[in-house]
Amino acid sequence: PIDWESVRQNRAKYEAMKWQGLPPIKKHFYVEATSVTNLTPDEVTVWRKENNNIIVDDLKEDEKRPIPNPVQTFEEAFQQYPEIMKNISRVGFLKPTPIQSQGWPVVLQGFDLIGIAQTGTGKTLAYLLPGFIHLDHQPISREERDGPGMLVLTPTRELALQIEAECSKYSYKEIKSICIYGGGDRRSQINVVTKGVDIVIATPGRLHDLQMNNFVNLKSITYLVLDEADRMLDMGFEPQIVKILVDVRSDRQTVMTSATWPPGVRRLARSYLKDPMMVYVGTLDLAAVNTVEQTVLVIAEEEKKHFTFSFVQSMKPEEKLLIFVGKKIIADDLSSDLILSGVPVQSLHGDREQCDREQALEDFKNGSVRILVATDLASRGLDVLDITHVLNYDFPRNIEEYVHRVGRTGRAGRSGIALTLMTRNDWKVAAELIQILERANQFVFCRKVLHVTLNIVVQTFSQKKKQTF
Repeated sequence: PIDWESVRQNRAKYEAMKWQGLPPIKKHFYVEATSVTNLTPDEVTVWRKENNNIIVDDLKEDEKRPIPNPVQTFEEAFQQYPEIMKNISRVGFLKPTPIQSQGWPVVLQGFDLIGIAQTGTGKTLAYLLPGFIHLDHQPISREERDGPGMLVLTPTRELALQIEAECSKYSYKEIKSICIYGGGDRRSQINVVTKGVDIVIATPGRLHDLQMNNFVNLKSITYLVLDEADRMLDMGFEPQIVKILVDVRSDRQTVMTSATWPPGVRRLARSYLKDPMMVYVGTLDLAAVNTVEQTVLVIAEEEKKHFTFSFVQSMKPEEKLLIFVGKKIIADDLSSDLILSGVPVQSLHGDREQCDREQALEDFKNGSVRILVATDLASRGLDVLDITHVLNYDFPRNIEEYVHRVGRTGRAGRSGIALTLMTRNDWKVAAELIQILERANQFVFCRKVLHVTLNIVVQTFSQKKKQTF
């Protein structure tokens, strides 16, 4: 029989030898403001309840640690770091979002963090600003390290590029970052990363490629982020993630973000985070943002295109529409038909060249086109704040993707409207969908759409009447 105790002992010896000689890590950078210390338990409870029912849980198995009080201003979090405050003032934010207010005291104290929050709630800055501080205050200076100090793993190239843009926006002490993703110029990425960078933002596939060919040293990573972990698992990246993390030192600090909390994400957290604290905003039950009015219309498959054209014609000049479809061929077909009818539109899906995808996003962001037709590629990481409407032309492949699609509107305190077209083939998810609508305080009843009523429904929808199912 196998002597499992000997196996465990040998594995522990191997791990100790593997990481021998690496420089120490500093993780604690937090000085609690007096105003935060003086908050009473009742004041903290009220604040968390008023800020979308924040719940904080210490997942350490033995002796529990005190739960940090939230910060309510940027000064309370970063009073010791004037360069961070200068950048925040330059950008013009007024106050932290709930996930930032509760997440920053956790991360700055050096704890691992699991942050569960809906899309568009500021999760990127929740890990990025503490990451800057972590990098700059290590015992070994950035210039002396043999590789990057921070790694952000993310599911899509669009989200990776968005995170890199945030790094540039909140530039801190000339910290260098690189975005590594499939479809980009591999040779150029290799040249940059081998010359020396502080932050690597990467999709798992391309990073694993560079790792296997010894172009990037991951043993220098002391701050790891698994961003949108649920989406990375949905896309089948778990094997690459496991292989990547084999080369990242086990005493690192790790932050995991997710919009949902399915079993796969829980398994990933148990395997790769050490005694984390969990901060979840809202509920662990799957829920769409409550700033979005959601309407679901039952319609025949052959009527969907006619309805979409009618809806597009009813749009006001200041409105911006994101249309989700299930297949790349449908995205091309629908966008082509809209263009032929005189409607400026862009499309976004995985078969388009990277330069075309970037141009499509830029045109949609700057308002050159008001309509973007996309696959679920755009359900995560599409940070366009002024999307007024989401139209689910095809129902998503699972209820989690429905939540993420809807979350593309109603962002950053704005309100939004989401319309979903549902056919008989989609009825199997009706029960789950009703639960999502009810959790978001939507009014639920059944409406079936016939061809003769399409224009009436479009008009009613554009006037933001009651939510329907």
